[in-house]
Amino acid sequence: MNINIKVYLHAKGTKFLQSGSFPVPNADFKKEPDWTAAIAAYEWIQQIKNNYAASEDFRIDQVVYNDDNDITKLVKKCKA
Repeated sequence: MNINIKVYLHAKGTKFLQSGSFPVPNADFKKEPDWTAAIAAYEWIQQIKNNYAASEDFRIDQVVYNDDNDITKLVKKCKA
């Protein structure tokens, strides 16, 4: 199944939004939808971060999936 993810980020002094649709394993999503979405979002954010040459001020402001499910705290736990 696919989920829609929106990430609100900050890098190089600028705030920006990235959004996209991502495949996630059906069984995992049914068991733990927020955590499954957070892992997909985290992996994507790492790709975005690499594209921005790991800006020193890079930060995650907010992460939402399927329009209204805020998973910002879970995504930040992924990197802890």
